[in-house]
Amino acid sequence: MAGHILKLSDNVTRKRVVYKDRYGLDIVGELYFAKDLDLEKKHAALIVGAPYGGVKEQGPCVYGNELAQKGFVVLTFDQAFMGESGGFPRNVSSPDIFVENFSAAVDYLGLQSFVDREKIGVIGICGSGGFALSAAQCDTRIKAVATMSMYDMTAAARLGMDKETVQKTKERLSARRWTDAENGYPEYVPFFPEKPIDSVPEDLEEPTAEWFRFYALERGHHPNARGGFTTTSDLAMMNFRLLDFIDEISPRPILFVVGDRAHSRFFSEDAYAAAAEPKEMVVVDDAEHIDLYDRRDRIPFDKLTSFFKSNLES
Repeated sequence: MAGHILKLSDNVTRKRVVYKDRYGLDIVGELYFAKDLDLEKKHAALIVGAPYGGVKEQGPCVYGNELAQKGFVVLTFDQAFMGESGGFPRNVSSPDIFVENFSAAVDYLGLQSFVDREKIGVIGICGSGGFALSAAQCDTRIKAVATMSMYDMTAAARLGMDKETVQKTKERLSARRWTDAENGYPEYVPFFPEKPIDSVPEDLEEPTAEWFRFYALERGHHPNARGGFTTTSDLAMMNFRLLDFIDEISPRPILFVVGDRAHSRFFSEDAYAAAAEPKEMVVVDDAEHIDLYDRRDRIPFDKLTSFFKSNLES
């Protein structure tokens, strides 16, 4: 099995765990906690969701390693159909299931004797930011939410399309379902190379080049995160709206964190505008979208720590 993008601190324990979501799928996660944490007591816990198409060994392991040292129990996980988690066919994307898996993570944490059920928060990176907010809209056990370089994948599925383009896209993807049915398996075309490359191809335009700066290079490459999902998964995203009820998260707090140079910044700004109080936006200086995946000199861990410690107090 391929390794993590960050070496684990000598002060942190990482434990592989397996649990079920409400669909009966096996979700494989990793539990992080400080080696000197008193497991006879109950502690606040955080769930960290990976970027859309990413896995727990990438950005989430950076967050787990750091926040465990701040006194939190931290759970990272692979989404269903991804990484080590169950689900077949592989690389299928489902907005409903991806939202559900945050609640399944809450289920798991709440069954642990050393976790305080009333002190569970969520951090969503990139696409998981949208899924985490959507989960919090209905799952009131989630007491606080932070998003890092948030993407709303359901809005992204239609981004820049006029009505005619939307219709043509639906027709193309619907026709693809005939081909998939005839083949007996949905088409999946990996976006990133099987092995890391030394440099980003010069002919790539932004933001494609940015994705390659993380996923295709040694910095963030992982063989379980080749990019994208089955072709027809886009239909599910086009037919779903993640954040229609974001105002109902209130009075639980939301923290939006975004880089000042992030191409995705407008997703956080739009969600911030739609959310009710209490809410807060933090803009990180000199940071592009992917910098909040793994750049420990950019990710505001002190802010995350103070946000969750103050808002997870009973």
